[in-house]
Amino acid sequence: MRHVSETGRPLAVLDASRIAANLRALFDGHRLSPSQRRIARYLLENAQEAVFFTSADLAERVGVSQPSVTRFAAALGFRGFPEFRDALRTSVFGDRHPAPPADRLNEVQELVNSEIRDLERLRDGLRDPGRLRRVAAGLARSTPLLVMGLRISAPLAHLFGYLAEKVHPDVRVLDVPGSILEDRLGRAAESGAEWVLAIGLPRYPRELVQGLIWARRVRLKVALVTDQPVGRLTDLADEVLLAPVSSDFAFDSHAAPTVLCTALLHSMLDTLATEGQARLEAFDDSATERQVFLSH
Repeated sequence: MRHVSETGRPLAVLDASRIAANLRALFDGHRLSPSQRRIARYLLENAQEAVFFTSADLAERVGVSQPSVTRFAAALGFRGFPEFRDALRTSVFGDRHPAPPADRLNEVQELVNSEIRDLERLRDGLRDPGRLRRVAAGLARSTPLLVMGLRISAPLAHLFGYLAEKVHPDVRVLDVPGSILEDRLGRAAESGAEWVLAIGLPRYPRELVQGLIWARRVRLKVALVTDQPVGRLTDLADEVLLAPVSSDFAFDSHAAPTVLCTALLHSMLDTLATEGQARLEAFDDSATERQVFLSH
């Protein structure tokens, strides 16, 4: 492969044996999982091609998930994939890094682009909205409506609850684990609750597993928003709605799960029909009268 510098002149690539030695120096001394070893093997064989890859590109070529690529970089001691890619480029080109082609995105744009790809995956997964509408109908009929989210999933649970209470008469957000969560689930079931919407995003707290066990014990149905189709959480759910979580950033990004929850609320409003719309309009009228929001 021929690489070109900023001046347009060919940029020298280290010889194959030197590149392989540099890469093995990066990989040696680290305990890698089977999927991480697959990534390492691919890089040893395709280093010159991979120097411009995003984590999504590399995951697709190797046949693993994006989180696997991010964990691979972390296992080697890097803060994220972009830092690892810099080390990869040094292994291939020495200290002289090639300038990315003019039409390539910068690092931050690449991170945003990975998020866009996740949203496209979510869009494609909703081609048949039957399950989303079925879950929305069940949540809309449940009074009270329970929304459970612990640790990193708590903010999304609160956002869903904040919006849902504009159209639903009784929404309760459960974000405290332990016996308090068990008590609140029990009281809600006694009050007529039928469903709990659980948000389960990585890293998955073990308290959420216990919360779902308690929910099933009091005969609540569980709708789970998560990023993995198989696992301990999905085993405890009646309905599973999937949304990818981007792990390319230093911290996971929940853009796709947020969009999924917004779509779920949209479908709930369709189910609640006149009743839900009347509540929403009553809130808007009250907010206007009390001047809750700025007018510009």
